[in-house]
Amino acid sequence: MMKFTRRALMAAGMTAALAGSATFAAAQDKIEINFSAVFSPQDIRAEMMKKFADAIGDDFAFNGYYGGTLFKQGTELVALQRGNLEMSNIAPQDIANQVPAFSVVTSAYLFRDADHLRAFFASDVGKEMTQMVEDQLGVKILGPTFFGTRQVGLNLDKEIKTPEDMSGVKLRMPGGEAWQFLGSALGANPVPVAYAEVYTALQTGAIDGQDNPLPNVQNMKFYEVMKQIVLTSHLIGFDLLTISLDTWNKLSPEQQEKVQKAADDAIAWSTEQHLNREAELAAFFEGEGLKLYKPDVEAFRAFAQDKYLNSDLAKDWPEGIVDRINAVE
Repeated sequence: MMKFTRRALMAAGMTAALAGSATFAAAQDKIEINFSAVFSPQDIRAEMMKKFADAIGDDFAFNGYYGGTLFKQGTELVALQRGNLEMSNIAPQDIANQVPAFSVVTSAYLFRDADHLRAFFASDVGKEMTQMVEDQLGVKILGPTFFGTRQVGLNLDKEIKTPEDMSGVKLRMPGGEAWQFLGSALGANPVPVAYAEVYTALQTGAIDGQDNPLPNVQNMKFYEVMKQIVLTSHLIGFDLLTISLDTWNKLSPEQQEKVQKAADDAIAWSTEQHLNREAELAAFFEGEGLKLYKPDVEAFRAFAQDKYLNSDLAKDWPEGIVDRINAVE
């Protein structure tokens, strides 16, 4: 039987303590990234963030919080600015609340499709807009996270052909001036409701409808309490993958490059997945008994653009910005 002297036991204890200290120190050396988003853990973008976390590697300790469990919708930006959060997926409308000029990218019928959205943020005019956010808010935009084209879903039997048909329709929109204006630009009566409360609001009749891309409607099961989907295609839906500038500036150039590449690759994967999913879901919803149809989109476009161009929002837009965005290929 092996005998342990007191000296040997003390030495073993010291070795174990040193090993534990080294492990703790290694963990402490990692850059902690807390990420908050309103989308559910089942969302394609949650998988996007897992891919991002895997790609940034062992220099970072990534913690993902989904479904608004860490910060509620609309509060993430302030959390980034106050140093309470490192990363988030933020609605451009929330940025527009603090930087009115940014509201141009939230306007209806501006971006043609997901490719146009990507090209804009990679263009000179897109970089000017993201630099504006950095300078004024202290937040860096890593890229736009496309999540589908927004369509109107209703729990009404009334058929919608023109914006006039939307008169009196209680359409759920997130809180904030830019979101509420978008609802009115569709001819509806916008009602602010938190994302997590939309299902119940539709079920009880507190609202008549909501606007979201088809993958969101499927993920959140809104279709269970809807009767129809009006394919208005009024907005290329996207959020912005952001990191606080304070966190970004603490990274080495090599770490910054790794984070940006990981974001680019994860966003590209997510975009492809969303485009594929949209193509599949129309048939799925029809199979669930919903009516899907295309209204007079040109009438909606003309109505919305007139509302925007004659609004106070447009007064804050940089000169010629709409023409410059339209010119992006």
